Amino acid sequence: MTTEEILTELEKYGDEKTKNTYKTLGAKEPLFGVKVQDLKKILKKTKKNHELSLKLFASGNYDAMYLAGLMADEKKITSQQLELWVSQAYFSYLSEYTVPWITAETKHGFELGLKWIQSDIESTSAAGWGTLAYYAAVSEDEKLDTQVYIKLLEIVEKEIHVAQNRVRYAMNGFVIAVGTYVESLTDKSKEVAKKIGTVTVDVGGTSCKVPLANDYIDKVIAKGRIGIKRKIARC
Repeated sequence: MTTEEILTELEKYGDEKTKNTYKTLGAKEPLFGVKVQDLKKILKKTKKNHELSLKLFASGNYDAMYLAGLMADEKKITSQQLELWVSQAYFSYLSEYTVPWITAETKHGFELGLKWIQSDIESTSAAGWGTLAYYAAVSEDEKLDTQVYIKLLEIVEKEIHVAQNRVRYAMNGFVIAVGTYVESLTDKSKEVAKKIGTVTVDVGGTSCKVPLANDYIDKVIAKGRIGIKRKIARC
């Protein structure tokens, strides 16, 4: 399929209610309001397609950009291309899911995550924390630098309540991810989670809530799923 054919199909799947929801959350025109399950119908046709994913992301259409992240080839996308993507990820669904998902699956994930969290740009910093969280979720523990992750948890403990709005949300998610997916750091994550307590985030007047990290980790412990890795970050 070509970029034009995919945009035509995206328009067919467009849903006005979904579009309005996305716009309330921060998405901008152009977009059609395509539900994720419908994006995946298109993905079944294209499979992973590096060149096409780059063109879709460059289109500026929100639905196409989200689809591009699902379609991207983690073995072919370069760190330079990921840097471009994070600079263009203007909306939390792109900066906190689309870009971190694909980045975490690449060999550049850890390095880029560490770089991005230092950015003064809110969306980039949030993407960095998300990338490091998903990198922990998909990487075997022996491949993780746990000492760095301990230091990152300590940074969250000290800075989360004075961080930028969406960065607070991503930091909270980072604590949950490390506590959930890195068994050796579960106790440390719970310790940090207890200290940070409730994290306040402006979610744009929606009903979205920021999960209490300690409670979330406890629920995973109760299910006996601590340390069980994800096969892929994207979903």
